[in-house]
Amino acid sequence: MTTKTILITGAGSGFGKAAAVGMAKNGHNIIATAQVSSQVTPLREEVAALGLSDKIRVERLDLTDPYDIKQAQKWDFDVLWNNAGMGEAGPVWEIPLDLVRKNYEVNVFLPLQLTQGVVLRWVRDGVKGKVVFTSSMGGLFTPANWGTYVSTKHALEAFAEAMQQELAAYGIKVQTINPGAYYTGYNETMADNPFRWLDDEVNFTKRADLRKGFDDFFATPEGKMDPAEMIERMIEIVPSDEGKFRNVVPKVIEDMLKQHQLQAWENRI
Repeated sequence: MTTKTILITGAGSGFGKAAAVGMAKNGHNIIATAQVSSQVTPLREEVAALGLSDKIRVERLDLTDPYDIKQAQKWDFDVLWNNAGMGEAGPVWEIPLDLVRKNYEVNVFLPLQLTQGVVLRWVRDGVKGKVVFTSSMGGLFTPANWGTYVSTKHALEAFAEAMQQELAAYGIKVQTINPGAYYTGYNETMADNPFRWLDDEVNFTKRADLRKGFDDFFATPEGKMDPAEMIERMIEIVPSDEGKFRNVVPKVIEDMLKQHQLQAWENRI
Protein backbone atom coordinates (compact mmCIF):
# COMPACT_ATOMS: atom_id res chain seq x y z
CA MET A 1 0.00 0.00 0.00
CA THR A 2 1.36 3.42 -0.95
CA THR A 3 1.53 6.21 1.58
CA LYS A 4 -1.69 8.23 1.57
CA THR A 5 -2.68 11.69 2.72
CA ILE A 6 -6.03 11.31 4.46
CA LEU A 7 -8.48 14.04 5.50
CA ILE A 8 -10.63 12.93 8.43
CA THR A 9 -13.69 14.83 9.61
CA GLY A 10 -14.71 14.35 13.22
CA ALA A 11 -11.18 13.42 14.35
CA GLY A 12 -11.42 15.29 17.64
CA SER A 13 -12.60 12.21 19.52
CA GLY A 14 -13.76 8.61 19.22
CA PHE A 15 -13.08 6.48 16.16
CA GLY A 16 -11.68 9.33 14.06
CA LYS A 17 -9.08 10.37 16.61
CA ALA A 18 -7.90 6.84 17.41
CA ALA A 19 -7.74 5.79 13.75
CA ALA A 20 -5.86 8.98 12.84
CA VAL A 21 -3.12 8.07 15.31
CA GLY A 22 -3.04 4.46 14.12
CA MET A 23 -2.79 5.36 10.44
CA ALA A 24 -0.08 7.93 11.16
CA LYS A 25 1.93 5.28 13.01
CA ASN A 26 1.60 3.16 9.86
CA GLY A 27 3.25 5.95 7.86
CA HIS A 28 0.28 7.78 6.38
CA ASN A 29 -0.07 11.56 6.44
CA ILE A 30 -3.19 12.70 8.24
CA ILE A 31 -5.19 15.92 8.23
CA ALA A 32 -7.16 15.39 11.43
CA THR A 33 -10.00 17.87 11.70
CA ALA A 34 -12.12 18.74 14.71
CA GLN A 35 -15.44 20.55 14.63
CA VAL A 36 -14.98 22.39 17.92
CA SER A 37 -12.19 24.96 18.11
CA SER A 38 -11.38 24.04 21.70
CA GLN A 39 -10.46 20.51 20.56
CA VAL A 40 -7.76 21.68 18.14
CA THR A 41 -4.97 22.78 20.49
CA PRO A 42 -5.30 19.80 22.89
CA LEU A 43 -5.22 17.43 19.90
CA ARG A 44 -2.11 19.17 18.53
CA GLU A 45 -0.45 18.81 21.93
CA GLU A 46 -1.42 15.14 22.10
CA VAL A 47 -0.02 14.55 18.61
CA ALA A 48 3.23 16.25 19.61
CA ALA A 49 3.49 14.15 22.77
CA LEU A 50 3.16 11.02 20.62
CA GLY A 51 5.95 12.25 18.34
CA LEU A 52 3.60 12.38 15.36
CA SER A 53 3.63 16.09 14.51
CA ASP A 54 5.32 15.33 11.18
CA LYS A 55 2.53 12.90 10.25
CA ILE A 56 -0.63 14.49 11.69
CA ARG A 57 -1.75 18.02 10.89
CA VAL A 58 -4.65 19.18 13.07
CA GLU A 59 -7.14 21.70 11.71
CA ARG A 60 -10.61 22.94 12.56
CA LEU A 61 -13.32 21.85 10.15
CA ASP A 62 -16.79 22.79 11.28
CA LEU A 63 -19.09 21.46 8.57
CA THR A 64 -21.71 24.05 9.50
CA ASP A 65 -19.23 26.81 8.56
CA PRO A 66 -19.19 27.29 4.75
CA TYR A 67 -15.78 28.97 4.94
CA ASP A 68 -14.32 25.94 6.69
CA ILE A 69 -15.71 23.71 3.95
CA LYS A 70 -14.32 25.91 1.15
CA GLN A 71 -10.90 25.91 2.80
CA ALA A 72 -10.86 22.14 3.27
CA GLN A 73 -11.86 21.54 -0.35
CA LYS A 74 -8.58 23.21 -1.40
CA TRP A 75 -6.32 21.01 0.75
CA ASP A 76 -4.25 18.35 -0.98
CA PHE A 77 -5.14 14.77 0.03
CA ASP A 78 -5.79 11.36 -1.51
CA VAL A 79 -8.57 10.06 0.75
CA LEU A 80 -11.59 11.89 2.15
CA TRP A 81 -13.01 10.14 5.19
CA ASN A 82 -16.42 11.58 6.06
CA ASN A 83 -16.47 10.48 9.68
CA ALA A 84 -18.12 13.38 11.51
CA GLY A 85 -21.72 12.97 12.60
CA MET A 86 -24.31 13.40 15.31
CA GLY A 87 -27.53 11.66 16.21
CA GLU A 88 -31.06 12.29 17.35
CA ALA A 89 -32.93 9.42 18.95
CA GLY A 90 -36.49 8.96 20.18
CA PRO A 91 -39.82 8.01 18.62
CA VAL A 92 -40.04 9.27 15.04
CA TRP A 93 -43.79 9.86 15.36
CA GLU A 94 -43.19 12.44 18.09
CA ILE A 95 -39.71 13.90 17.51
CA PRO A 96 -39.70 17.64 16.63
CA LEU A 97 -39.07 18.07 12.91
CA ASP A 98 -36.43 20.74 13.39
CA LEU A 99 -34.26 18.12 15.10
CA VAL A 100 -34.77 15.74 12.17
CA ARG A 101 -33.71 18.48 9.75
CA LYS A 102 -30.63 19.28 11.83
CA ASN A 103 -29.60 15.61 11.90
CA TYR A 104 -29.86 15.43 8.11
CA GLU A 105 -27.94 18.68 7.70
CA VAL A 106 -24.97 17.44 9.76
CA ASN A 107 -24.95 13.78 8.67
CA VAL A 108 -26.01 14.01 5.04
CA PHE A 109 -26.19 17.42 3.36
CA LEU A 110 -22.97 18.96 4.71
CA PRO A 111 -20.79 15.87 4.10
CA LEU A 112 -22.27 15.72 0.59
CA GLN A 113 -21.39 19.39 0.07
CA LEU A 114 -17.80 18.77 1.17
CA THR A 115 -17.55 15.63 -0.95
CA GLN A 116 -18.96 17.23 -4.10
CA GLY A 117 -16.33 19.97 -3.99
CA VAL A 118 -13.53 17.49 -3.41
CA VAL A 119 -14.48 15.00 -6.13
CA LEU A 120 -15.17 17.74 -8.68
CA ARG A 121 -11.61 18.95 -8.16
CA TRP A 122 -10.28 15.41 -8.35
CA VAL A 123 -12.12 14.78 -11.63
CA ARG A 124 -10.86 18.07 -13.12
CA ASP A 125 -7.28 17.32 -12.02
CA GLY A 126 -7.32 13.63 -12.86
CA VAL A 127 -6.79 12.57 -9.24
CA LYS A 128 -7.80 8.98 -8.57
CA GLY A 129 -8.82 9.49 -4.96
CA LYS A 130 -11.05 7.69 -2.52
CA VAL A 131 -14.10 8.69 -0.47
CA VAL A 132 -15.02 6.81 2.69
CA PHE A 133 -18.25 7.34 4.62
CA THR A 134 -18.71 6.29 8.23
CA SER A 135 -22.18 4.80 8.06
CA SER A 136 -23.47 2.45 10.75
CA MET A 137 -25.03 -0.93 11.31
CA GLY A 138 -28.07 1.34 11.47
CA GLY A 139 -27.59 2.18 7.81
CA LEU A 140 -28.87 -1.32 7.05
CA PHE A 141 -31.71 -1.78 9.53
CA THR A 142 -34.03 0.36 11.65
CA PRO A 143 -34.63 -0.32 15.33
CA ALA A 144 -37.46 1.50 17.10
CA ASN A 145 -36.55 4.84 18.70
CA TRP A 146 -33.41 5.19 16.59
CA GLY A 147 -35.19 5.94 13.33
CA THR A 148 -34.08 9.55 12.83
CA TYR A 149 -30.38 8.87 13.22
CA VAL A 150 -30.33 5.62 11.26
CA SER A 151 -32.37 7.14 8.43
CA THR A 152 -29.50 9.60 7.86
CA LYS A 153 -27.19 6.59 7.56
CA HIS A 154 -29.63 4.93 5.14
CA ALA A 155 -29.33 8.12 3.05
CA LEU A 156 -25.52 7.96 3.18
CA GLU A 157 -25.66 4.35 2.02
CA ALA A 158 -27.70 5.38 -1.02
CA PHE A 159 -25.44 8.32 -1.88
CA ALA A 160 -22.32 6.17 -1.49
CA GLU A 161 -23.70 3.37 -3.66
CA ALA A 162 -24.69 5.83 -6.39
CA MET A 163 -21.34 7.62 -6.24
CA GLN A 164 -19.43 4.36 -6.47
CA GLN A 165 -21.07 3.74 -9.85
CA GLU A 166 -20.91 7.36 -11.02
CA LEU A 167 -17.23 7.94 -10.20
CA ALA A 168 -15.81 4.57 -11.25
CA ALA A 169 -15.06 5.89 -14.73
CA TYR A 170 -12.80 8.53 -13.18
CA GLY A 171 -10.88 6.04 -11.04
CA ILE A 172 -12.35 7.39 -7.79
CA LYS A 173 -13.21 4.72 -5.22
CA VAL A 174 -16.08 4.91 -2.71
CA GLN A 175 -16.51 2.84 0.42
CA THR A 176 -18.59 2.68 3.60
CA ILE A 177 -17.69 1.58 7.11
CA ASN A 178 -20.56 0.25 9.22
CA PRO A 179 -19.68 -0.06 12.91
CA GLY A 180 -21.78 -1.95 15.40
CA ALA A 181 -22.71 -0.39 18.74
CA TYR A 182 -19.19 0.12 20.02
CA TYR A 183 -18.67 1.77 23.39
CA THR A 184 -17.20 5.16 22.44
CA GLY A 185 -19.75 7.32 24.27
CA TYR A 186 -21.34 8.35 20.94
CA ASN A 187 -24.43 6.14 21.18
CA GLU A 188 -24.81 6.72 24.92
CA THR A 189 -24.84 10.49 24.42
CA MET A 190 -27.27 10.16 21.52
CA ALA A 191 -29.62 8.24 23.79
CA ASP A 192 -29.73 11.25 26.14
CA ASN A 193 -30.93 13.61 23.41
CA PRO A 194 -34.69 12.83 23.46
CA PHE A 195 -34.93 13.74 27.12
CA ARG A 196 -34.39 17.40 26.36
CA TRP A 197 -37.74 17.54 24.53
CA LEU A 198 -39.74 14.49 25.62
CA ASP A 199 -42.43 15.67 28.05
CA ASP A 200 -44.71 13.27 29.95
CA GLU A 201 -47.43 15.94 29.96
CA VAL A 202 -47.30 16.33 26.18
CA ASN A 203 -45.95 13.15 24.59
CA PHE A 204 -47.45 9.68 24.51
CA THR A 205 -44.02 8.07 24.80
CA LYS A 206 -43.08 8.13 28.48
CA ARG A 207 -39.62 9.18 29.55
CA ALA A 208 -39.15 6.28 31.98
CA ASP A 209 -40.14 3.70 29.34
CA LEU A 210 -37.75 5.12 26.76
CA ARG A 211 -34.91 5.33 29.26
CA LYS A 212 -35.43 1.72 30.30
CA GLY A 213 -35.35 0.59 26.68
CA PHE A 214 -32.04 2.37 26.06
CA ASP A 215 -30.51 1.16 29.34
CA ASP A 216 -31.53 -2.44 28.63
CA PHE A 217 -29.85 -2.30 25.21
CA PHE A 218 -26.61 -0.79 26.52
CA ALA A 219 -26.49 -3.47 29.21
CA THR A 220 -26.21 -6.22 26.55
CA PRO A 221 -22.87 -7.32 25.05
CA GLU A 222 -24.06 -6.08 21.64
CA GLY A 223 -24.69 -2.61 23.09
CA LYS A 224 -21.28 -2.12 24.66
CA MET A 225 -18.59 -3.63 22.44
CA ASP A 226 -14.90 -2.78 22.82
CA PRO A 227 -14.07 -0.18 20.12
CA ALA A 228 -10.48 -1.43 19.69
CA GLU A 229 -11.63 -4.01 17.12
CA MET A 230 -13.36 -1.37 15.00
CA ILE A 231 -10.42 1.03 15.22
CA GLU A 232 -8.02 -1.67 14.00
CA ARG A 233 -10.26 -2.36 11.00
CA MET A 234 -10.63 1.37 10.21
CA ILE A 235 -6.84 1.74 10.20
CA GLU A 236 -6.73 -1.00 7.56
CA ILE A 237 -9.79 -0.05 5.50
CA VAL A 238 -9.50 3.72 5.05
CA PRO A 239 -6.09 3.88 3.27
CA SER A 240 -6.51 0.63 1.33
CA ASP A 241 -6.70 0.55 -2.48
CA GLU A 242 -8.75 -2.65 -2.39
CA GLY A 243 -11.53 -4.16 -0.32
CA LYS A 244 -15.27 -4.44 -0.01
CA PHE A 245 -17.58 -1.53 -0.72
CA ARG A 246 -19.46 -2.09 2.56
CA ASN A 247 -17.54 -3.00 5.71
CA VAL A 248 -19.64 -4.15 8.67
CA VAL A 249 -17.78 -4.87 11.91
CA PRO A 250 -17.92 -7.18 13.83
CA LYS A 251 -18.79 -10.27 11.79
CA VAL A 252 -21.63 -11.23 14.17
CA ILE A 253 -23.35 -7.94 13.33
CA GLU A 254 -22.82 -8.50 9.60
CA ASP A 255 -24.50 -11.90 9.93
CA MET A 256 -27.35 -10.40 11.94
CA LEU A 257 -27.96 -7.71 9.33
CA LYS A 258 -27.99 -10.24 6.48
CA GLN A 259 -30.55 -12.30 8.36
CA HIS A 260 -32.62 -9.20 9.10
CA GLN A 261 -32.67 -8.21 5.44
CA LEU A 262 -33.82 -11.68 4.41
CA GLN A 263 -36.58 -11.62 7.03
CA ALA A 264 -37.70 -8.19 5.84
CA TRP A 265 -39.19 -9.82 2.73
CA GLU A 266 -41.57 -11.75 5.00
CA ASN A 267 -42.37 -8.83 7.33
CA ARG A 268 -46.13 -8.39 7.63
CA ILE A 269 -48.28 -5.53 8.87
